[in-house]
Amino acid sequence: MNDDKQIINEEVTAQTIESWWSKTAAETAGQLNTVISDGLDAADVKDRLSKYGQNELAEKKDRTLLQKVIAQFKDVMVLILIGASILSGFMGDWVEAGVILAIVVINAILGLVQEGRAEKALEALKKMSSPHARVLRDGQIQEIDSTETVPGDIVLIEAGDLVPADIRLIESQSLKVEEASLTGESVAVEKKADEVLASDAGLGDRVNMLFMSTAITYGRARGIVCATGSYTEIGKISDRLQDIEDDPTPLQKSLNQLGKWLGIICVAVCVVILAQGLIQGGDPTAMIMTAISLAVAAIPEGLPAVVTIVLALGMRRMAERNAIVKRLLAVETLGCVDIICSDKTGTLTQNEMTVTRLYTLGQAYQVDGIGYNYNGDVVADGHEEPVDFGNDDNDDRHEPLEMLLKTASLCNEAVVSNNENGENKIIGDPTEGALLVVAAKARIDQDELQASYPRVADWPFDSDRKMMTSFHSALFEGKIAALTKGAPDIVLARCTHVLQDNEKIELTDQLRADIAAKNSEMAVQALRVLAYAYTEISVAEFESTKIDALPAEQNMILIGLSGMIDPGRPEARDAVVLCRQAGIRPVMITGDYPDTAAAIAADLGLMQPGDQVLTGAELEKMSDQDMKTAVEHTAVYARVSPEHKVKIVTALRNNGHIASMTGDGVNDAMALKSADIGVAMGITGTEVAKNTADMILTDDNFATIVDAVREGRIIYSNIRKFVGFLLSCNVGEILIIALTSLILGPKSIPLLPIQLLWLNLITDSFPALALGQEKGEPDIMQQKPRSPSEPILNRPMAYVIISQSLAIFISVFISFIIGKGGFADLGEEMLTMGRTYAFTTLILAELFRSFSARSERISIFKLGLLSNRTLVKAFLFSLVMLFAVVYIPFLQPIFSTQGLGLADWVVIAPLSLIPFATAEIIKLFGNIGKSN
Repeated sequence: MNDDKQIINEEVTAQTIESWWSKTAAETAGQLNTVISDGLDAADVKDRLSKYGQNELAEKKDRTLLQKVIAQFKDVMVLILIGASILSGFMGDWVEAGVILAIVVINAILGLVQEGRAEKALEALKKMSSPHARVLRDGQIQEIDSTETVPGDIVLIEAGDLVPADIRLIESQSLKVEEASLTGESVAVEKKADEVLASDAGLGDRVNMLFMSTAITYGRARGIVCATGSYTEIGKISDRLQDIEDDPTPLQKSLNQLGKWLGIICVAVCVVILAQGLIQGGDPTAMIMTAISLAVAAIPEGLPAVVTIVLALGMRRMAERNAIVKRLLAVETLGCVDIICSDKTGTLTQNEMTVTRLYTLGQAYQVDGIGYNYNGDVVADGHEEPVDFGNDDNDDRHEPLEMLLKTASLCNEAVVSNNENGENKIIGDPTEGALLVVAAKARIDQDELQASYPRVADWPFDSDRKMMTSFHSALFEGKIAALTKGAPDIVLARCTHVLQDNEKIELTDQLRADIAAKNSEMAVQALRVLAYAYTEISVAEFESTKIDALPAEQNMILIGLSGMIDPGRPEARDAVVLCRQAGIRPVMITGDYPDTAAAIAADLGLMQPGDQVLTGAELEKMSDQDMKTAVEHTAVYARVSPEHKVKIVTALRNNGHIASMTGDGVNDAMALKSADIGVAMGITGTEVAKNTADMILTDDNFATIVDAVREGRIIYSNIRKFVGFLLSCNVGEILIIALTSLILGPKSIPLLPIQLLWLNLITDSFPALALGQEKGEPDIMQQKPRSPSEPILNRPMAYVIISQSLAIFISVFISFIIGKGGFADLGEEMLTMGRTYAFTTLILAELFRSFSARSERISIFKLGLLSNRTLVKAFLFSLVMLFAVVYIPFLQPIFSTQGLGLADWVVIAPLSLIPFATAEIIKLFGNIGKSN
């Protein structure tokens, strides 16, 4: 065992100092004590994990429990409450001091608990979105969390993966890597496993190395992990990031500013009241009691907890609707989005490519059925009977079609399998999957086809050639068939002959024009067109020639064309209509051809009069100023690259738009990061895209983005509702204490601090929480997007707070006067009754007013008085709490209340309806003014 530890210690030293790029793969494997063919065994992995630790970058050190506790008491509002508690203690009112202090401590505990939950949620999110790695261990390929990789692991890499650690390549095929995060190189770097470099080679020149957190954009590879965690290249620079503080979100800034203003107002009013009292020769004890009451009245104690809970519930609702929001800022920003830039495939469409047209020279075919199930037939134009290659009765004119479908099936990497519901699903590219499905509709048996004509070699598709070729034996007697599919213009240009009936004829200029016209005819119908061709190679030539030098993809024989479409999602059409109503402009961004993109956009309602289609080539030629102008009238961007996406979103943001951008590929990361809201696809998205995005769609559906925008608007609207509700109550309480003290003198304080605490924490908080769960106003998606710079406490809310606080003051002041028997001082007993009147009226006014606060514009009677069941329950609960402190004997001395009779309620009930009636009347006249 000690020997093992010695070996591992040597390996740790080696991984930190060795120039792995200057060694061969075999030398690297030897030094790291690993076997390339089998990988590490379980014992090795366990030992190395214990020595090296988890493969993670260093994170900012967590705050201690003491630091977290202290942070809970730094808020201005909390400090004011602590001061009020201390003053109450000095005044000898230990019950009140204890209650206030208990409230502060409970708030701190709640804050700590909520912070702990948030940290756990963040950890769960990290685990959920944590990249995985495929490693070879004990001779078996395993998928593990990337944090569990150790030096010496053999890792398998393919396009779309994030590199889990620093890796010395063993083998690679057409491997390209995006290393911009490390080297600043914007172009993907080609990697070569067989290179051995000088030990002083620069980071950007190490072509036989992969570095942690870089992204594989193309190809496949296998390599040896040689550095993990902080020993990786990116780990060496990660410490620089630890001191960067997270910026507070706009909502947090707004609420923090609000707290400071409330504190300033509280102190200012206290000073005025104290000065007035001292000038009038008032009792200092009464003055201090007034100051304590004012301090408590100014603080919305329940606000922080309600904001946190409402945001958490809103984000949970989003997750239930297939939108996982990763950042709080994204929730706020969603309500401001006025442009949604969406990918076409799988987001606006179903991502189930369906072949609808086939063409061979002189004969066209229609294909029935939608999606990946085999229900449907291939029927020749002018014929009624479907083509069936499962029997021998087919017309010879269909033989080119049989060759086309065989080529489409054999030159194919996809597999059709069944999901848990027994439905067909495609493993691989949807386009290739559609080709397998159409072949099955013509009764071509896939298993028999693959067995009869085995593949002996292939040239994978790449974006430079725009073709794929596979080589098969037994298709032609004594020869190897090179079957090719690809872009029609490319394939057609490389053909010299065409298959007609069962013969090869020369491809004349006229025939080329006819086939090109058929290609355009399909493309105009929004079909994605592929061409099929083949070449015959002798077995001797095939065996004596290197694969990449074979005479394929030239002088080919054209077979025909297929046209397929990815049908638009029905719900996407409805979502586009909803976007228009909400003042949001949906935009399609696709790598597809302009004709195809424009046709689908028109079908979905994306194209409006005056809108244009721009291609990537046209974007390349535009200046920044031209781009800013063009984006205002462009509904479809076709044949664009990820770099173009960045240019588009930058131009939109420079024009003042709040833009959402979708993406799924590795190269979309910059566009997702550049957008105000980056949206990654949960099904088809790569780990890179998901890690970069602000939001992840678990169903890859455009309608889900619109649902998320709606939910974002509802969340923000609900926060405004309960903030306005709570603040108008606090301002009303300040007016009640301050103005009553000025009018009647400091001895006639209408509400005691403990009564205000009870109201703010119990009676107000539950209705406020219920307001935060409103389902949203019916016309919330008919409103224009709000400006992100608009403060939560804007002019309309200020009007609401002023009108409601004045109404609250009037109702409570009148109730207090009636309860205490008039303006004169009639003794302590009558003062207690007056306070009971004021306390009860204020609570009832708040409870009634909570129903009106459900909308800033729409009458409660239009929304439905009892439609928010949570609010009804909160109303009843708070009412029970009120009755408890008024009628339960042992609570009466604590809260300075007296039991009320029926005659008292006859006075209190109508007065408590004044704020509610005021709010509804203001809404009525506001709507009348808008309608005029």
